[in-house]
Formats: sequence, structure tokens, C-alpha cells
Amino acid sequence: MTEIDVRRLGHLAYPDGLDLQATLVEDRRAGRIGDTLLLLEHPPVITLGARTRHGPTHIVASDEELARQNVTVHEAGRGGDVTYHGPGQVVAYPIFDLKPDRCDVHRYVRDLESVLIAVLREFGIAGTRVKGLSGVWVGETGQERKIAAIGVRISRWITSHGLALNVTTDLRHFQLIVPCGIVGRAVTSMEAELGRVVPMDEVEDAIVRGFGVVFAKG
Repeated sequence: MTEIDVRRLGHLAYPDGLDLQATLVEDRRAGRIGDTLLLLEHPPVITLGARTRHGPTHIVASDEELARQNVTVHEAGRGGDVTYHGPGQVVAYPIFDLKPDRCDVHRYVRDLESVLIAVLREFGIAGTRVKGLSGVWVGETGQERKIAAIGVRISRWITSHGLALNVTTDLRHFQLIVPCGIVGRAVTSMEAELGRVVPMDEVEDAIVRGFGVVFAKG
């Protein structure tokens, strides 16, 4: 994979993020841009993946409670179930062309997990995978806490959506949903695990390094 163009967008409304991704996907397909990585934070928002179309949305809060906490709800257009984005969470949207030699959805998701595990390692956190579940987790077997979620869209091998890493996220907002539709699993953040505030720019830098290493491989 060639050099990645990194765009740090700061705070961006979720619908604006969807529109930008759609534009960049077409630009990538047409060859007007190279592989591009968007790094940003969203205002408080609950997003619904493809698994919610024919089943429960796993939103447990009432409309009134969501309004009281200024949390909006949007269809995401990605795989997966329901998740939460908000301030203090780094969201990474890779707009990558996986052709010709990375056309494997499962490998791509594992690669995103590898990026996250490498990022956490830089801060002294041992991230791990849980069999049968996407994302990255911390903690002892059977008591894992989810620290990062993954939900992707791949259209003719051009990627969008991506990953969300809880850095200093307000974890109380996850009580509004059943995160990723997984019952009985806790959610955590880098701040909660380390007992200190972690600068967002340092985490973004680590994410850029992680993508550079993982996606530089053949």
C-alpha cells in the first residue's frame, strides 16, 4: 500500500462525516485521491448498523432520555449493530482501495484490530481479541471490557467507516444502548484503564503509526 494521506478533522457532525466519506469513496474509486485516513471526533450520537434493520436496535434509553442528554440517532450504512460515538473517542475512517492484494474482508477487520492493539501497546495497555467478536478488548479472559469498536463498509473493495477507540469518552453514554448488541460485556476507555487523562493528539499520532505499519505489509 502506498503512503496514506491523513486528514485530522477535529469535531465533525455525524451526517457530515457520512457525506464526506461518500464523496471520498467515489474520489478513491476514480483515482482522484490516494488512500486516505480521516481522524475525528463526533458529537454524542448513536449509530445503527446493518444488523439492526430486521431486529431490535438495542437502544435501551427512551427518546426523551436521549433528547435530555443531547444524543442523536442515525443510520450508519455500515456493518455491525448499534454503537455510540462521542467526545473523547477517536474515530478513524480509512478510505482505502484494497485491490489488488488485500481483497479479504476478514483480513481487513483483523488488520484494523492489529492497528488498535499496537496503539494500546504504546500506552502500556494490553489489547486483545475475543473469539467471535470484532473490536479490541482488555482484561482477563471471561471478564473482558471493550475499549474499541469496529464497523466497516466495503464497496467494490473501497473501504469506509472503520474504528472507534475510547480515550476519554464519557462511558455513561454506553448505558443508553447494548453496545454492538453484545449483552453482559462492559465498556472501558484508555483513561479508565490508566487512571489518567490521555491526550487525544498523542493517540491520533499512534493510530497513524499503527496504520503505517500494518498496512505497509503486503
